[in-house]
Amino acid sequence: MRRVKTTESVGMVLCHDVTKIVPGEFKGALFKKGHIIKAEDVEALLDIGKEHLFVWESDDLNIHENDAASRIAQAVSGNSTELTCPKEGRVNVLALSDGLLKVNTDILSAVNSVEEVAVATRHNNSYVRKGDTLAGTRVIPLVINKEKVEKVEEICAANEPIISVKPVQSYKTGVITTGSEVYSGRIEDRFGPVVIKKLEDFGSPVLHHTILPDDKTQIAEEIHSLIDQGLELVVITGGMSVDPDDATPGAVKAAGADIITYGTPLFPGAMFLLAYIADVPILGLPGCVMYHKATVFDIILPRILAGEKLARQEITRLGHGGLCLDCPQCHYPHCSFGK
Repeated sequence: MRRVKTTESVGMVLCHDVTKIVPGEFKGALFKKGHIIKAEDVEALLDIGKEHLFVWESDDLNIHENDAASRIAQAVSGNSTELTCPKEGRVNVLALSDGLLKVNTDILSAVNSVEEVAVATRHNNSYVRKGDTLAGTRVIPLVINKEKVEKVEEICAANEPIISVKPVQSYKTGVITTGSEVYSGRIEDRFGPVVIKKLEDFGSPVLHHTILPDDKTQIAEEIHSLIDQGLELVVITGGMSVDPDDATPGAVKAAGADIITYGTPLFPGAMFLLAYIADVPILGLPGCVMYHKATVFDIILPRILAGEKLARQEITRLGHGGLCLDCPQCHYPHCSFGK
């Protein structure tokens, strides 16, 4: 950058914010860094005592912060993303569709290890909606050596994209509500409707809903019946505790499923079950799903619908950030739960 007279600055790019202060009325930026000075701006600048300015001077060794942020954002972005225009040296990466945010955290760390480069993202495996901000990119100084930006581009070109959105799929789903008290009509089923609504909100229609007693054999037979009908996801509500009458885990085992986990380090949701019969996921949901806004179900379901087949190790990692704080007003997903 170089220092120039304000009267000779028309057409040049400001390297800094210019602050205007009117006591008791206004204090803020009259012009922000990156602003291209117009003829009509000169008098306004002189009125606040700015007879000289620092302006951007192009050369072959350095890149302006706006251009650098744009190039870095382009380098880190993958499927279903778009970029904003630079604003105050920052470019945001936005979601082009609903889906599961995937962040390559190892490569993100490598990029942020390049001096004077900063890329900040949302948490990996967050469910995002079209238009959501996924990440922000910028450089720390007003200008940066182009070799640093090229280093970021080199790192990204050699790896999978750091930021992408994985679409969720529509799964043909069957729901089994268990509980002899519900089956007999002694109490109303309040669990099934909650689960069905969540599934439909993700675009997965519930094609079959059955209410069964706490009978291991009947539940196991119904699991196979749903799969034989071509359903792609089976969700079982209730019967997940260690009480003698709760039969769901035993029924899933009796059905011949490969049980990935019975129990998760997520509160609420510790008594969750995940299993597979071939490629069909079987989810056993604890009672907390019925009355908590955010539970293990909200963390696992988007990953299932994005086609991911989860291993036990991925479940055990959820303990870090797996504690819901039971806030008086739930702000999920804008909180740390499941992150």
